[in-house]
Amino acid sequence: QVHLVESGGGSVQAEGSLRLSCVASGLPYNRDCMAWFRQPPGKEREGLASIYTLTGYTDYADSVKDRFTISHDKSQNTLYLQMNSLKPDDTAMYYCAVRPQVSCYQPFDHYRYNDWGQGTQVTVTS
Repeated sequence: QVHLVESGGGSVQAEGSLRLSCVASGLPYNRDCMAWFRQPPGKEREGLASIYTLTGYTDYADSVKDRFTISHDKSQNTLYLQMNSLKPDDTAMYYCAVRPQVSCYQPFDHYRYNDWGQGTQVTVTS
């Protein structure tokens, strides 16, 4: 059974940085599509970044490219999202998600993910 636990959210001023973590369990094969999403209040869930853990191949949404970096530590079974140059528009609940043992086809289609963490809140103040 897959279990994901996010941490690292908080309140930060604009142009600041945060690093989110997502500790995963129940993924023994290390060939999974893992991704970060966010959902501001009253808005749709948005895919931000994905990584295929077997190869390390990454993909980014245009809204966060060059500011956010996704990475995965196989030894710690942990997914990270380094967020730099944060803006008030980045305020949202952030979630990690996984598609076990599949590649990252259409990585930002949230309907393709069955396993989600509980979320961690990020608030960026101006």
